[in-house]
Amino acid sequence: MMIPIIFVMPIVQLLILSYTATFEIKNVSIAFVDNDHSNLSRELISKFNGSKFFTVKEISPALKLLDEPMRNRRVEIILKIPSGFENKITKGQNADVQIITDAVNGSAANLMTYYASMILLDFNKSIITQTTGMNMTKAGITVEPRFWFNPELDYKTYMVPGILVLLITLIGAFLSGMNVVREKEIGTIEQLNVTPIKKHQFIIGKLFPFWIIAMVDLSFGLLLAKIIFSIPIVGSVWLILGVAAVYLLLVLGIGLFISTITETQQQAMFIAWFFFVIFIMLSGLFTPVEAMPRWAQMLNILNPIAYFIDFMRLVMLKGATVTDVLPQIFKISVYAVAMLGFSILRYKKRA
Repeated sequence: MMIPIIFVMPIVQLLILSYTATFEIKNVSIAFVDNDHSNLSRELISKFNGSKFFTVKEISPALKLLDEPMRNRRVEIILKIPSGFENKITKGQNADVQIITDAVNGSAANLMTYYASMILLDFNKSIITQTTGMNMTKAGITVEPRFWFNPELDYKTYMVPGILVLLITLIGAFLSGMNVVREKEIGTIEQLNVTPIKKHQFIIGKLFPFWIIAMVDLSFGLLLAKIIFSIPIVGSVWLILGVAAVYLLLVLGIGLFISTITETQQQAMFIAWFFFVIFIMLSGLFTPVEAMPRWAQMLNILNPIAYFIDFMRLVMLKGATVTDVLPQIFKISVYAVAMLGFSILRYKKRA
């Protein structure tokens, strides 16, 4: 079972997580309550129907008929067009439109409401242009956004570097830690301890294979990221691999430390999972660290995953050089020396 875990699992996780771990909002189910039944109300509905963000599910005569679809998540947002909508607009009066959003997921609700508001704003501009004859696109300020480092705003470009860090971290920490603990569990650790091999030779023999495997997995992951996901690797691949080699010493040190305080693989798994779930959630893999509370940002001082994810995104997407990422390299290196050294001292070779 070890071979599939080491080689197949990272590939499958990379392919699945890169497509599914996203906060992008697409194909939002929208329903309309059209109490006006006018040309303008139908034109407004067609605006949403032509958007890639929304899928029109239903046009209902009454709001109460959409209670059940909203509860069952068949509808995520409702737009209510009141009676007299077209009449008020043609008279130059304000016409209110109500947006009702399923806000169980607060961040998604904000995005859905924002997208709907932008479509309403565009519709409003077109109405003003038709009624006044003034071209709104030429009046006032014209904004032309430019998106650097991720021109298509593809969420996979943001996620893949972080997922690569996650995969090699799990290989290095979980497998190396459990491999040493397994010797304790089956009783062969005593036999190894009475052999003439030195402590450092035993540790290198146990940890070095996983260092090699993780480096191979990272190299293959970078290749998949380039070929399958078209992730730009703007910076130096050799810089990535060089810092990854140091980072893996840090991860292996954590795995070795876990093995020194546990007696069974189950204990090692629980302890590793406890800490790494916290590290992953605080690392900036899914949400920016800057958006977290101050106390959470302070906890990231002890989070090796956060340092390496930041490094990977800077080098892969922005083409950062050694000078640009020197703080991350320094922190990873110091952390690696300290963690690996402490773990080696903590491990006792005794019969």
